[in-house]
Amino acid sequence: MATYKSLKGQPIQVLAADPPAPVEGQVWVVAAPGAASVMKGYALGTGAWASGGNLNAGRSGLGGAGIQTAALAFAGIDGGANSAANELYNGSSWTEVGDLNTARYILGGTGTSTAALACGGVGGLALTEKWDGSSWTESGDLNTSRNAHGSAGTTTAGIAFAGNAPGGNTVNAETFDGSSWTEVANINSARDNVSDAGIQTAALLIGGTTPPGDTVKNLVEQWNGTSWTEIADLNTARRSLDAGGTTSNALAFGGAANGALTESWNGTAWTELADLATARGALGGGSQGSSNSLNIAFGGDPDVVSTEEFTAPSTVTNTTITD
Repeated sequence: MATYKSLKGQPIQVLAADPPAPVEGQVWVVAAPGAASVMKGYALGTGAWASGGNLNAGRSGLGGAGIQTAALAFAGIDGGANSAANELYNGSSWTEVGDLNTARYILGGTGTSTAALACGGVGGLALTEKWDGSSWTESGDLNTSRNAHGSAGTTTAGIAFAGNAPGGNTVNAETFDGSSWTEVANINSARDNVSDAGIQTAALLIGGTTPPGDTVKNLVEQWNGTSWTEIADLNTARRSLDAGGTTSNALAFGGAANGALTESWNGTAWTELADLATARGALGGGSQGSSNSLNIAFGGDPDVVSTEEFTAPSTVTNTTITD
């Protein structure tokens, strides 16, 4: 029989008091000699969106990297023109920093506020640029030119997948080692206008559109570093959404036509949560590869300037057990 430790990676400890810094999914027992013991678990609360600082330039189809308190918003389309603008968020306000070398939109973006990756996009279909905290430098091109694709990971361990390539939607996926891209196993369903979460070896491909007729999908696929597997669908099909988090703890939000919806992924199923205050598609977001408890949404169509911050408070649940 499987144990909790084998399923979740956390042993159930018997303690005299609550641990000082529990982690998501941790379970423990507080023993009280001569009295009933209490089993406790640490989980995320429901969560909600709150207003953050506005972008200096409202854009749609932009790329994003980082986390809620340290994010990047770069490229996009502003007033009908391709943008190279790059802004840095400190948790309350945005500041313009070094521009991309090539203006573009609906590109891939991932990494941190000091080490980010921008790849593909309309206006730079194969181009890759790396951000070092002060400037962008061109690096090795994608093998398959694309836009409206997914991307995850870091500047030295990234992955790009799906998207719109010359000739139509692609199933191609590629990994990045810091200087060049290598083709890996294909996704199961070719599509574009997708979103993403995770890291190079453990990623999610979420939603998007497929031919014919750009059918909006609720399909989700998971990458384990070797192959892609279809998993539980989103509750609501959508495209041009954004997402953040990990393969076991992700948040998907926004999107064309359903631009306020938010869904949370716990590794098994998607659950609808509080909506964004401003409905938007083709937006940017952060918190790649980290918990969905602190996420960020910014920009979007049409030239949205507002930022929203998602916070899911952690809570301890109690269950009394008898000795």
